[in-house]
Amino acid sequence: MNRERILSTLVILGLCAPVAQANHHLTASLESRNAALKSAGALAFGPEGILFVGDAKGAAVYALATGDTKKAKSSTGFKVQGIDRKAAAALGTTAENIIINDLSVNPISRNAYLSVSRGRGPDAAPAILKVTAGGDISVLKLNNIPHASAALPNAPKDEMTGQGRRRRNNRQSSITDLAYVAGKVLVAGLSNEEFASNLRSIPFPFKKVNKGSGVEIFHGAHGKFETHSPVRTFVPFEIEKEAHLLAAYQCTPLVRFPVSDLQPSARIRGTTIAELGNRNRPLDMIVYKKDGKDFVLIANSSRGIMKLSGDAIVAGTQIPERRASDPTGTKYETIKAWTGIDQLDKLGGGSALVVQRDGDSVDLISKPLP
Repeated sequence: MNRERILSTLVILGLCAPVAQANHHLTASLESRNAALKSAGALAFGPEGILFVGDAKGAAVYALATGDTKKAKSSTGFKVQGIDRKAAAALGTTAENIIINDLSVNPISRNAYLSVSRGRGPDAAPAILKVTAGGDISVLKLNNIPHASAALPNAPKDEMTGQGRRRRNNRQSSITDLAYVAGKVLVAGLSNEEFASNLRSIPFPFKKVNKGSGVEIFHGAHGKFETHSPVRTFVPFEIEKEAHLLAAYQCTPLVRFPVSDLQPSARIRGTTIAELGNRNRPLDMIVYKKDGKDFVLIANSSRGIMKLSGDAIVAGTQIPERRASDPTGTKYETIKAWTGIDQLDKLGGGSALVVQRDGDSVDLISKPLP
């Protein structure tokens, strides 16, 4: 080995060592005790196999040390048919009595994690399941697990309000999605503030949680600004070297927010760049690179998988006035071969992992990214 290579190796080792120590410090900050989740919804992985879980009913975000830190040797495809039945069996019930709420892939081990409700209604019990590519399923034990939690200080009350079709419990939307970005957990949902739609940036390890930012968006199909509809799903997305969130709403504005705007008690306004069509609920989103370009996939309830180019998202401009209920603004392509997708995440190796409904079967399978 020549002198230049020796110096290069020493520099690399010197740079890597603090990172490893910092990551170890994150895990070491967690305390082993019972994680008393009241529900398990949105999932996202952070460093060192730490899994962040949105507990909407409990109005709290949990950070769980999964201990799943063995690096995957290669990219292995999934083909777990009947994941709903197998998950139910692992929880001692039937497929009719579970709901798969979210999917997240551990980027270290490439094992899949599912948040599940055992039972239906307000008394459903939460569970987190780990699934390997070979189809082995295990329940993440929440008793005496190293973890930390962050309670939301201004969540909606856990009660039913409204009449008829508008009757709902806003607590169920206190956390609709989350992501870990650069040492912070970004959380979307509803608050009890005047601007009920809320985005939070919570530093990790958890200390104090602020009230987040009240969010206003222009809903083109309605022809007005709105503050009470929560972000349903979002992904971090970089625009001109600045961190943004790309967020999808019910019926279905697509909106950009600079992450730097997420300041305590601020009121922020997003840039609505598309209306993706009415009578439609966004379910999940991922951003990925292919052939050197960025793309976004959006799973939704009624219009198939939507594929948007990163260039179009960057170029998208504010929809300024009332539009028809048909899709408008930033264009998307429908991936017709992908049907029945409820959840998706990047698996690695140019693949996505999806929860897909195929007739009477719910499967956990990998697909090449389009």
